[in-house]
Amino acid sequence: MTKYIFVTGGVVSGLGKGITASSLALLLKSRGYKIFMQKFDPYINVDPGTMSPYQHGEVFVTADGSETDLDLGHYERFIDEELNYTSNITTGKIYKSVIEKERRGDFLGATVQIVPHITNEIKNKIYEAGTTSKADIVITEIGGTIGDIESQAFIEALRQVRNEKGPSNTLFVHATLVPYIYGSNELKTKPTQHSVIELRSMGIQPDIIVCRTPVPLEDNIKAKLSLYCSVPKENVIDSVDVVNLYQIPINYYNQHMDEIVLKQLDLHQNTSNLEPWKKLINTVDNLKDEIEIALVGKYVSLHDAYISVAESLKHAGYKYNTKININWVDSEELEHIDNLSEVFKNSKGIIVPGGFGNRGIEGKIKAIKYARENNIPFLGICLGMQLAVIEFARNVCHIEDANSTEFNELCQNPIIDLMADQKSIINMGGTLRLGNYDCEIKENTLAYLDYGQKLIKERHRHRYEFNNNYKEELEKHGLVFSGINPSSNLVEIIEYPDHPHFIASQFHPEFKSRPTRPHPLFDSFIKASINTKKGKIKTK
Repeated sequence: MTKYIFVTGGVVSGLGKGITASSLALLLKSRGYKIFMQKFDPYINVDPGTMSPYQHGEVFVTADGSETDLDLGHYERFIDEELNYTSNITTGKIYKSVIEKERRGDFLGATVQIVPHITNEIKNKIYEAGTTSKADIVITEIGGTIGDIESQAFIEALRQVRNEKGPSNTLFVHATLVPYIYGSNELKTKPTQHSVIELRSMGIQPDIIVCRTPVPLEDNIKAKLSLYCSVPKENVIDSVDVVNLYQIPINYYNQHMDEIVLKQLDLHQNTSNLEPWKKLINTVDNLKDEIEIALVGKYVSLHDAYISVAESLKHAGYKYNTKININWVDSEELEHIDNLSEVFKNSKGIIVPGGFGNRGIEGKIKAIKYARENNIPFLGICLGMQLAVIEFARNVCHIEDANSTEFNELCQNPIIDLMADQKSIINMGGTLRLGNYDCEIKENTLAYLDYGQKLIKERHRHRYEFNNNYKEELEKHGLVFSGINPSSNLVEIIEYPDHPHFIASQFHPEFKSRPTRPHPLFDSFIKASINTKKGKIKTK
């Protein structure tokens, strides 16, 4: 029988519930248990796919093509497991499903209500995750903060799950803030007490309290929280602020959090193997070198919009014992700057990630041209690949008006365009190519050198494609189409051999990078950037 752990948050948002859930999942997986993870988001959007990155950060795409919350990126990077459509459930998704059932007459004329119909649908999603994943333990994070009106239906559903499955099959972790008051030099427990009271008023008693705090909790603070919140003192876990994010699971392990969980869930205390994770922590804490990489994007004022890209750069840096410093370059501002050498003077590599819409596009194209003409290692992702092809068509092939119909529907040379079968689809999400697709790599190319194999699968999230009508002309001028989808003949990877390191992919490699296993394209890019810093690659 699958066991269920629910992670809620109180006092304030942004406490790191996702990292708490991921850390606990890592600890339990290290003991040999099969873990699956889930995120409940209380917003009414069906998924974050049509939301601005400024609203909710990056949209993380799973292998099966689900557009999900960025927390799923944390989950996958920590536990190194592929998640799926059951991993991100929103209020919008729940209501959409219930309303569709009502319209079909599935409720046999009953009055449809929050309880039991909405809560039953939520419970179905929880149990479906356990059934389809065949996991020993499903960990579900509840978005928002206890007391929010938006998440009340989720909390009621969790109360019902506890009632149905019992305390040996369910466990509640409540993450809270214990603030430190400077001047009186005190840690204050009252916010946590009130948060637990709020949770109890909804019928849920937490089993473990995780306290975000700037300093470790002294024994008397834990005793106070234990008394007023009705949890054993050893179940009060402090989550001290850390410089190295990867230290958090070890902090929890040192406080026996996984042992507490396994004891309540009546599971065997298998031996834990955390050596690979401890090795990672040691690497991150002792990086010997550093390097600057320029990330040119339109959403750089919110770094979470590119969180998987930023993490993937760091992963590759760990392999080479190098700290990655990101030079966040606003592509819209870049459109009005002529002296690009000043902007990129310390950057040893330039990456242009994905995005939608025409704002800041010409700035990205300027950055790509600068990287190509000055022999600076370049990696383009999704839109970054499309713009790399447009830049090459304009400035190397001299194709006038080379553009994408995303930015100019009337352009004379649509290097990037919608496929014919996409143009009649109205729904914004309906035209996207999402999730895993095959890519066949040509031998004797940089891509083949990076991957070391001919057939790969990578995750996609895009609407427009390279127009194959221009392929022959671009190839004449030296562009290599090194990765092709074998079933559709769509371009997946391009590269330019007359450059030390110039490669771009239509897919999103950042979604598959892991702290202990960097993605091949990021690995290769950072290696080339380091060689540039060392003078092995000569820039112009």
